Amino acid sequence: MSPNNDIFQDIAQVKTAISDLMDLSKKYGATSAEAVISKSKGITVSSRCQELENIEFNQEGALGITVYVGQNKGSASTADLSHEALEQTVEAATDIAKYTSEDKFSGLVDKSLLATDIKDLDLFHPHEITPEQAIDYCVAAEKSAFDTDERITNSDGASLASYQGFKVYGNSNGFIEGYPSTRHSLSCSVIAQSEEEMQRDYAYTVNREFGLLDNAQIIGSKAAKSAVAMLNAQKLNTCQVPVIFDAEVASTLFGHLVGAISGSSLYRKSSFLLDSLGKTIFPEFMTIEERPHLLKGLASSPFDSEGVVTKDRNIIEAGVLTTYLLTGYSGRKLGMETTGHAGGIHNWLVKATDKGQKALLSKMGTGLLVTELMGQGVNTVTGDYSRGAAGFWVENGEIQYPVTEITIAGNLSDMFKQIVAIGDDVEYRGAVQTGSILVENMQIAGN
Repeated sequence: MSPNNDIFQDIAQVKTAISDLMDLSKKYGATSAEAVISKSKGITVSSRCQELENIEFNQEGALGITVYVGQNKGSASTADLSHEALEQTVEAATDIAKYTSEDKFSGLVDKSLLATDIKDLDLFHPHEITPEQAIDYCVAAEKSAFDTDERITNSDGASLASYQGFKVYGNSNGFIEGYPSTRHSLSCSVIAQSEEEMQRDYAYTVNREFGLLDNAQIIGSKAAKSAVAMLNAQKLNTCQVPVIFDAEVASTLFGHLVGAISGSSLYRKSSFLLDSLGKTIFPEFMTIEERPHLLKGLASSPFDSEGVVTKDRNIIEAGVLTTYLLTGYSGRKLGMETTGHAGGIHNWLVKATDKGQKALLSKMGTGLLVTELMGQGVNTVTGDYSRGAAGFWVENGEIQYPVTEITIAGNLSDMFKQIVAIGDDVEYRGAVQTGSILVENMQIAGN
């Protein structure tokens, strides 16, 4: 990995290249143009059974350009930033544009929507690490797992990754901005065995700053305890009961919300939340805030993938859907303005109603605690939801035994409205920060 200040030289070089691209696009007859690059480099090291398994050094990222000739669009990319390569790329993109169909909704976002004050969100914390140091972390995580419980009999491996990179976006409206970022992670997956039964589970930590990762011993021990807890799992008879989604899997419910209120799903009419803007889709106590400018946030960004400034907003307020998630293109298709969501969401904070998961278990009484979801059985057009699951059976607010080989089913519209409580055991390791969620009633398919 190169010295850290090299990344700022790289950003400056790319900005110059994008400026050249904008000039070249005019030369080849484009009426407007935009270009973007996300570049990263780093190391991934993995171990298995406390022995080195793999070392990978990665460096990737190409500069993509999109040109518009009127309402005709063409795209091309290059990893070579020489003037000759840039000219060839622009020429290729404009040639493609000549053969594409006219699309009256294509084009750049309005100049007034572009970010002008690029905040430093403290996303760049490079950490120099040797392969030898990285493998020590992996081995330490696995050793901790084996030391935690004698029923840990095998390992699926541990992995450490450390990456730094940058994003630069520019367009012919005079916008060319970029920023660097880092991402570090450590994970461990182990297998517990009791007689003939085996269960696998894992733990991981991720952060912008290496020093804020959970230590290897904690990750290994957590993986071991999770795997052992699932030993002697039972099946359930088919039933209808309340369900708690553990914080680690609860964010997936809001992932389905993201898909349903995204512009592309709406203009294609492939969403179960069509025409839901301004309507109540959750209980009144539900609030989801979006905060794009959280320092060190894993989904923080000063601007989206079209240069549009990102803003604090409430996605759900008192149960009401207050906004769709729109890009420039989807906004024009729907007769609305972009919301700055080209490239995804930015730090959703789901407001808690109760203390941690124990409070939810007590409130539920008898039902199912889901800790793992499998399969992709979600229909975003109808909202029908059916996924394989594993977790724990609960009675009188206390965990009784692990369960596996079951399916949980419902409809997302009903599930959203039947949320009873949200714990403050918040999962911070993703774009959606939420605690455990208690849903009033779901169908469990078992024996």
